[in-house]
Amino acid sequence: MIEQPGKKKMLVFSGSSNVELASKVASNLGTELSTVESKEFASGEIYIRLNESVRGADCFVMQSHSGDINKTIMEQLVLVDALKRASAKRITAVLPFYPYSRQDKKALPREPITARLIGDMYIAAGVDRLVSIDLHTQQIQGFVDQPFDHLTAMPLFVDYFKQKYDGPISIISPDAGGVGRATTFAKHLEAYVGFVHKKRDPKIHNEVKSFTVIGEVEDRHVIILDDIIDTGGTIAAASRIIREKGVKSVSVAATHGIFSEGSVEELKDAPIDKIIVTDTLTQNGNSKDIGNVEVLSVSTIIANALTSIFTDDSVSALFMGENVL
Repeated sequence: MIEQPGKKKMLVFSGSSNVELASKVASNLGTELSTVESKEFASGEIYIRLNESVRGADCFVMQSHSGDINKTIMEQLVLVDALKRASAKRITAVLPFYPYSRQDKKALPREPITARLIGDMYIAAGVDRLVSIDLHTQQIQGFVDQPFDHLTAMPLFVDYFKQKYDGPISIISPDAGGVGRATTFAKHLEAYVGFVHKKRDPKIHNEVKSFTVIGEVEDRHVIILDDIIDTGGTIAAASRIIREKGVKSVSVAATHGIFSEGSVEELKDAPIDKIIVTDTLTQNGNSKDIGNVEVLSVSTIIANALTSIFTDDSVSALFMGENVL
């Protein structure tokens, strides 16, 4: 427990989906995770009871959302409700990966905007603030009327590739929408910027009909920069097109490695030298089977942000404003 004498105390809680990351964050804060009694009834209902008083505390609730995301969302909401009813002073929901973030607009008539619904659910449960890392689209911050702090894992990737490559580099976004992120990243590596033009069928999810690489890549180390790797189909196809351009190497950097079913088949034999992701989501199973996946930890980034929130300091100052792209 961290305290400001005579003022307030910080408590950090975690759901069950990524306790390892939450424990690292707590360790960076010089504290331990607060404990809860948690179980699931035979009916599938979730039960949570706090093991200590939280009255007047500044509470941070961490939960990563992958696998059975509907269950992990509900678990975090139940924990938030318990904190609210136990008189926590302020509740911050930390969602390293924001669930349903790709359902942020209508692509076809009569579709929902589920990313907005998720925000509504957290606010209704009693959350005072949300924190997430590398949102799929930054307008998601505007889906809620409470403060929403957006963090970025970009400093981790910059440090990694500065140590890895000496020669010329090109940063390639797998779509035009990510060019802003790629441009900021490229500035730190003195790299060229390009993107892959994709033609999709809106009626078929996770499938791209054709690719065209826009930008200079020949005789350069190419880094494909994205926010999410899901099935890996887009990344694998893009890497094959890029390899044909006479590049020195192809690496992939993505904050959130979902690696859903089919990703091993897509990525294991793809012409990619290294896939770099972070621990916003638990990495095991498929990512290990792919064989060339390396995981960087965002624990320090999250801990620094939570400290700034707790002490009422600027979060954007931690990233020199580059968490807003």
